[in-house]
Amino acid sequence: MRIADREGMRIAIIGTISSSMVSFRGPLLDALAAARHQVFAFAIDYDEETERAVRVLGATPVHFKLDRTGTSPLHDARSVLTLTALLRRHRIELMLSYFLKPVIYGTTAAALARVRNRFALLPGLGYAFTGDDLHPRSRRSFRRRLVRSAIKPMLRATLALNERVFFYNPDDIEELTALNLLDPRKVERLNGTGVDVESFSASAPVTHPVSFLLAARLLDEKGIREYADAARRVKAQCPHVRIVLLGGEDSNPGAIPTREVRGWVEEGLLEWPGHVSDIRPWLDMSSVYVLPSYREGVPRSTQEAMAKGRPIITTDAPGCRETVREGENGFLVPVWDSEALADRMMRFVREPQYISRMGRVSRRMAEERFDVHAINRRILEVMGL
Repeated sequence: MRIADREGMRIAIIGTISSSMVSFRGPLLDALAAARHQVFAFAIDYDEETERAVRVLGATPVHFKLDRTGTSPLHDARSVLTLTALLRRHRIELMLSYFLKPVIYGTTAAALARVRNRFALLPGLGYAFTGDDLHPRSRRSFRRRLVRSAIKPMLRATLALNERVFFYNPDDIEELTALNLLDPRKVERLNGTGVDVESFSASAPVTHPVSFLLAARLLDEKGIREYADAARRVKAQCPHVRIVLLGGEDSNPGAIPTREVRGWVEEGLLEWPGHVSDIRPWLDMSSVYVLPSYREGVPRSTQEAMAKGRPIITTDAPGCRETVREGENGFLVPVWDSEALADRMMRFVREPQYISRMGRVSRRMAEERFDVHAINRRILEVMGL
């Protein structure tokens, strides 16, 4: 369709949790509303606060049911039928779904509802595609492979129903193309979710004491256990170093039990304030941002840390490696290697002069690559809006 055909459209943005709709897609909702489109933000767990936040952004919150971690075909079929009815009721003309399960079921519902303009965004491939066959804790590999085998045919069919599919990193594109799940002609690569580089303005890093920060869902695949083990190694050499973990409990199959995290706190390895609504004060109190994840799209938390002017230690893994220029704004370590992670953390403890120097490079990279407004302009351009 021509751009002129897509003015003042009724648009559905389909995700999962409402907090993600506000924090990750808020600037996109705002940009669409500013362009005079009617925007309907679909999420599964709205409360008064998130509903109000979505309305402030100029969009209409819409509740729908979807078990984001379940595998019941009956529940999923009901979700698709309910979603189809909602899309028809709101007379949706263009749909953008994001995250793996909303892409599969949202696209199916949009096709059934005869929504002509369909787009998908896969920020990462998630649990099913995070390989762990060589991991020392690989007991969940069979379940992961089972989930992946069930998802693959559905993903192939639904991606084919979209006009374009947005991705964040080349590894995800290559993997799905190699598996014959994706037509490469439909691919549009973005630099990530992006960050408001004005709201996340650079601040002077704390260096007394050197302080490390990780903010993530409490999942095994985020490298939380490697972070705790690295903390044990660092604390054995330098007890004064501050090591902070932010993040709340999760229903994902790979979730880390709360009692295990509390055990690390009682051992004196790290601080755990839990989930926080605003990461900026914690970044201001940090020296270095750490993310030992096994796989990401392009992690938003790392982009925020870069905008704040923090060096990065992360893994040489899909998505993660997109945020580090080795030795310039931080360091890459092998996945699962807590010893290498501790070694790089100790590098900053022993040579704190690198914290500010590398942090300045991170800030420049954030401005050049991860400006959320530039990324959202590209999304609107590709969708003809």
